[in-house]
Amino acid sequence: MSEPPFSIGIEEEYLLVDSKTYQLTEAPESLVDDCLADMAGQVSPEFLQCQIEVGTKVCATISDARDDLRRLRATVSKCAGVYGLTPIAVSCHPSADWKTQHHTNKDRYNDLERDLGGVVRRMLISGMHVHVGTGEDNELRTDLCNQFSYFLPHLLALSASSPFWQGDDTGLASYRMSVFDNLPRTGLPPQFDSYSDYRRSVEVLINLDIIEDTSKIWWDMRPSERFPTVETRICDVSPRLEHSLTLAALTQATMRMLWRLKTRNQRWRIYDSFLIGENRWRAQRYGTRDGLIDFGRREIVPMGELIDEWLSLIAEDAEALDCTTEIENVRNMLTMGTSADRQRAVLSEALARGEDLPAGWNAVVAHLVEEFHADL
Repeated sequence: MSEPPFSIGIEEEYLLVDSKTYQLTEAPESLVDDCLADMAGQVSPEFLQCQIEVGTKVCATISDARDDLRRLRATVSKCAGVYGLTPIAVSCHPSADWKTQHHTNKDRYNDLERDLGGVVRRMLISGMHVHVGTGEDNELRTDLCNQFSYFLPHLLALSASSPFWQGDDTGLASYRMSVFDNLPRTGLPPQFDSYSDYRRSVEVLINLDIIEDTSKIWWDMRPSERFPTVETRICDVSPRLEHSLTLAALTQATMRMLWRLKTRNQRWRIYDSFLIGENRWRAQRYGTRDGLIDFGRREIVPMGELIDEWLSLIAEDAEALDCTTEIENVRNMLTMGTSADRQRAVLSEALARGEDLPAGWNAVVAHLVEEFHADL
């Protein structure tokens, strides 16, 4: 079996805030035009006018992805600065109200607003998507989706960056998931026996004109409509560039590990989505703090122990893909805590200094601005 390319593509959505007040601010159309002039084909407006999305080129290695994503982040920051704005890579602004935001006036987004009503108007959230190139073998893509589902909660736990919503501490590490799951066709991907089985299911909706193609299916992972890739979509967006790269490297190396098992007539055990869904909830609620269920051991296992086991599973693959340094960085991520943990710490420190709550929210956003630019 010839080895797939296991190339990498990373998409990130950013929120735009006023550089002085830290309030969420709608981007003028000229800002998007300025970004397009420097990043043609790699930047686009998002559903809400206060958002912007970037996507790397097809990258052979994580090192290539680092160079491209750093350039994209730096360019968005430079272009936004002309308008007194700055980007933050976080899944929820801590205090903004979705009811004051407006969606982008383009056909795709107008159609979404028409079809989904008040549900889509609440989508003041940002995410990170990772594409891993698998070649043209659609059966392999389906098989990888079935097996990789087990690891989706682990990625969510590590990426959690949305503890606050409209000026309230939700108690969750990733409130973004609670908002996003209100859309149809979201959540864990179903298990399919084959690619044709997958196509038969989705074409029911396409033939009924409910969706025009599978880009309107927003599962946590899916075979990409546009590219010969498997696309993971479960992650909160990471404030820090290096953390995004670690999550992408874990995804890439794990995909290769599952393919490697397949070449030896082995496979990862497929668990019922009911069980994986429980881990998904634990990741959403606690991030990395309270561990996930090891279904083989039937125990809740601390995240540090799970990470040690995960890294040992994919060490050979990380070496082959030249991303060992990036996956090992996950240990530093555990030590630092999730972005949700760090945001709560910043708010707590601000309030302990005697600042009022609005000043506390501003301190959180200032922290997010600093983290966005830390690795540029």
